[in-house]
Amino acid sequence: MSDAVKYGGQAVIEGVMMRGPGVIATAVREPSGEITVKKDPLFSITEKYSILKKPMIRGVVALAESLVYGLKALSFSAQTAGEEGEELSNKEIAMTMLFSIALAIGLFVVIPTYAAKFIHSTVTDATMLNLFEGILRLVIFLAYIIGISMMKDIRRVFEYHGAEHKTIHAQEAGVPLIPENVRPFSTLHPRCGTNFLLIVMVVSIIMFAFLGWPSLLERILSRVILMPLVAGIAYEMIRYAGRSDSKWVAAAIAPGLWLQKLTTREPDDSQLEVAIRALQAVMPEETENEENAVVEETIEKN
Repeated sequence: MSDAVKYGGQAVIEGVMMRGPGVIATAVREPSGEITVKKDPLFSITEKYSILKKPMIRGVVALAESLVYGLKALSFSAQTAGEEGEELSNKEIAMTMLFSIALAIGLFVVIPTYAAKFIHSTVTDATMLNLFEGILRLVIFLAYIIGISMMKDIRRVFEYHGAEHKTIHAQEAGVPLIPENVRPFSTLHPRCGTNFLLIVMVVSIIMFAFLGWPSLLERILSRVILMPLVAGIAYEMIRYAGRSDSKWVAAAIAPGLWLQKLTTREPDDSQLEVAIRALQAVMPEETENEENAVVEETIEKN
């Protein structure tokens, strides 16, 4: 695989956030139809503390930083799209993150491990009980994804998610970034966060299967304490998958790609334009100038 810059991002309200070398940009379609782009410097704490770049650790750091930047981008997009009065403060972002983490623990840890006790009278093997809990956690996760995918507002965000993936695919293929060139590419991408979440679910099923069956509180605490390790393993796996052309790796990440059929939708050209603007904003200046020149030449030929 090439050592070229790997771009990433996420869909936001009426827009797309992209991350590039040292910069992050959020492009949002305003109610007037104009596209507003906000660029901010991208700083990672790993640049200050090199130990945080070590395998298994860097994944947890990347996840935490992604949550922070993602919430900031969502707040900006909500305000720009006319759905909020002002952007969230740092305190409000921290509170939102804590609430989200607590909700995730309740939904994906407390409920499945508590529910597993109802089969304890018929299944006494600790490994089988833990596997049942893990499968139930996966079922809840899939039901959650399916449920939100049916919501009208979320479906529109998923269209921008598809636009983000198509645009990154086009950039990686080296084609001029204009909607007609970007449109044919897939809405599915191996480095997607959906893949990461599914891998987290699978790794947790395997890891937690061998923890025995102590009290409910001990089970909950063990899963919460080990979750950073699970996230670190999942991050290394998704990182490797993004660099590998192996058929075995392709087969392993296929379920994550299938799941993206729920979390992405086919975007229209106006949404592709937003994603393109976001990606162009984080590309190095010389690359962006070359890209603009090629785009102009392509348009003239057409």
